[in-house]
Amino acid sequence: MIRMNRTNCMTDTLCALGRRLGALGCAALFSAGVPLATLAQSATPPAATPAPACETPGFLEPARLSGLWQLTLWPENGSPAQPVSTGAVLFERHPEYEGSVRGRLKRSDTGNDREAVLSGDVVDGEVNFDESADGVNLDAVWIGEPAACGLELRGSRRPADGRPADAPVLNFLLKKAPGWR
Repeated sequence: MIRMNRTNCMTDTLCALGRRLGALGCAALFSAGVPLATLAQSATPPAATPAPACETPGFLEPARLSGLWQLTLWPENGSPAQPVSTGAVLFERHPEYEGSVRGRLKRSDTGNDREAVLSGDVVDGEVNFDESADGVNLDAVWIGEPAACGLELRGSRRPADGRPADAPVLNFLLKKAPGWR
């Protein structure tokens, strides 16, 4: 088998063509009498077209919400670079409500990890999730919006009505984990 390398290529253009067509394809065209100028033109790659800008969707169907999301929580006047809690949520299609998701939230907290059920949807450009530690009583509500082409969800997590008033309001960032996109 003939291998194309710098020592047996006549020009850089012919080398590029050899890489695209393979050495045997290039040799066959050249020996068939195809002019070198024609070979050089075919070796020029087409101009790259810029990737279209994505739109952040106003509605995310359960299939787009399903999967693993990385979580960062930080105080209202703080920074995501200094989180008070981190964790993950694994969303699946909600078994009872079409168009919604439900998942397990696991995150760090002072002293130990916390687990909860998180369920909701993204409709009309708004994220709405309910958090419940026992799957029955509402502990917090998450309200926000999709960002980064739907690969991020951002907003605030507030204690639910009837919960202790001293529970802080936290900002949240959910980022879709690589491999789940």
